[in-house]
Amino acid sequence: MSDPNRPGHPEDQPPQGQPGLGPTPPPPPGQYGQYGQYGQYGQYGQPAQPPYGQPPYGGPGPLSQDEITWGSAAHWSALVAAFVALAFLGPLIVMLTKGTQSAYVRRQAVESLNFQLSILIYGIVSLALCLVLIGFLLLPIVGVVWLVFTILAAVRAGQGEEYHYPLTIRMVS
Repeated sequence: MSDPNRPGHPEDQPPQGQPGLGPTPPPPPGQYGQYGQYGQYGQYGQPAQPPYGQPPYGGPGPLSQDEITWGSAAHWSALVAAFVALAFLGPLIVMLTKGTQSAYVRRQAVESLNFQLSILIYGIVSLALCLVLIGFLLLPIVGVVWLVFTILAAVRAGQGEEYHYPLTIRMVS
């Protein structure tokens, strides 16, 4: 027989839970997870994880007209900003102002920003290649590719679709 007055004895320890209060009662039904689960893998006190594939915020609900408009503006603004030779400024401004309010607008602005920066790099390389005469052929091609894909992206985003530019270097995420 062992001495129950000895400190650290297993029989002296209170049941799991708060000291001296007994075992931790289960949470009320429906508080954690579905189907009466108290947590992931049945652990008490831990909330269940959201269902697999569920986005962390916003939910997969339909896009508002405001989100669609700003998503399209992220692409159209590159055409407008090209008049001052800095096409990446339009998507950057949209990303910084409205990208914090909507995940869709941010994705479209980041996509457009990455494409505009990539086209800027392609244009600089083509300009440098003008020294060996191949750049005179590449510059108009880069210009046409920029115009066609920017308009295509703006139209698709105006319909509420996700658009991913081809030939893009992913610099901003």
